[in-house]
Amino acid sequence: MAEKEQQQAFPLAPTNGYARSDAEAATTNTEELRRQKRKKYLIYFAAFVIFQTLIIVLFSLTVMKVKTPKFRVRSSSSINTFDVPQTNTSFTLNAQFGVKNTNFGPYKYDSTTVDFLYNGIQVGSAVIPKSKANFLSTKKINVPVDLNLSGSTSNSEILTLTSTARLSGKVELMLIMKKKKAVNMNCTMDVNTRTRELLNVACK
Repeated sequence: MAEKEQQQAFPLAPTNGYARSDAEAATTNTEELRRQKRKKYLIYFAAFVIFQTLIIVLFSLTVMKVKTPKFRVRSSSSINTFDVPQTNTSFTLNAQFGVKNTNFGPYKYDSTTVDFLYNGIQVGSAVIPKSKANFLSTKKINVPVDLNLSGSTSNSEILTLTSTARLSGKVELMLIMKKKKAVNMNCTMDVNTRTRELLNVACK
């Protein structure tokens, strides 16, 4: 009886077994939390890389993309006749030109000459001085042009002229990148010598 009582008083094996199971469960939970944290960090890192890539692509397609400026005759011009009005042979065209720059940096261009033609014959010219068009803006240049159509036999009060020129320069981005850009002007316009208006300006 004494031996049986001693065996029942020390149930050591079951107690040790339960303690070992609790420790293993705690270790498993800790490792699972660590795995979840690592997974979360990897997701955050991947999202950050994708976001940065999208920003770089968007930046290269917008800010860093160099577009060719536009060089045009503007329709806000007017004319002043200084010869006998009935002849319509000589007059001054108060021309306004525009250099439209849609880049995120200034466009610095060299001086150039705009030729005006009537029926394929040069009847006048204008000198565009060296200057620059600021980023996302249009540079306006006012130049008087003396036109002489003395060789023309037309008596019409509406005269169709053509203007041609080539403007060369450089677009400067972020103060470090410069890219050469040249633009051709090819415009047609109607000059009404009676009302002294420049009409129907169309440029390619």
